[in-house]
Amino acid sequence: MTLNSKKTALVTGASSGIGRASAEALARAGFTVFGTSRKPSSESSGQISMLACDVTDEDSVASLVSTVLSSTGRIDVLVNNAGLGMFGGAEESSIAQVQSLFDVNLFGVMRMTNAVLPSMRRRGEGRIVNLSSALGFVPAPYSAHYAASKYALEGYSESLDHEIRGFNVRVSLIEPGTVQGSFDHSSPEPDAKMAEYDAGRAWVHDFYEKSKLTADTPEDVASAVVLAAAAKRHRQRYTVGKVAWQVSLLRRLLPATVFDKALRQQFGMPGK
Repeated sequence: MTLNSKKTALVTGASSGIGRASAEALARAGFTVFGTSRKPSSESSGQISMLACDVTDEDSVASLVSTVLSSTGRIDVLVNNAGLGMFGGAEESSIAQVQSLFDVNLFGVMRMTNAVLPSMRRRGEGRIVNLSSALGFVPAPYSAHYAASKYALEGYSESLDHEIRGFNVRVSLIEPGTVQGSFDHSSPEPDAKMAEYDAGRAWVHDFYEKSKLTADTPEDVASAVVLAAAAKRHRQRYTVGKVAWQVSLLRRLLPATVFDKALRQQFGMPGK
């Protein structure tokens, strides 16, 4: 068996959007790239080899990682991009629906990470790049469950980075704001909608639709992914886009009550 001498990157959720853009950017940067999608596919697009993987299935994850290691002998970079959105009132989703969200956005990341870490530790090097969100540091109305999954991802990533740093394996977080095309087709509707939240949910949906007119592109996020994958000096966070940077800065500098009021005004929320 002839193993590839180039560095190998594995990108989950690479059939479209940020995942596809990241896979393409990593290929241009010189990586051998494997991308995943939930549906079986033997398709290879350009320099990207697409493989089937369901990050919610332990056996599927194990099979994927085994296939990549058999082909190249190494996984240098894991990009955990596969994810779902969920927007609605916190009261409007069943616990089962929220568990399904966490199974992709958090536990899927853990499954993938646990599967690749042994080979990274043995080789004494590796990068894990986790796709978070600006909602992972500033939760907004009607995004409670999605924000919770990203807050959890941020805590997991920081703790993990401490634990595996001694093996020369590092973890980075990518924190974009609104991204064009993000979650257009993959975000489930709340499964227990309530009339009391109809107006607020519609307002917030319209807000995000309008914000896409000036939103960052998947390619903007992909550039940060490549930086995290290839940078000689590790950075824990890459906040992507003008809006995400501004929100991050204001969250740190403004008094909590002032920031809270500004956020509510931005989203047209009633009450104080």
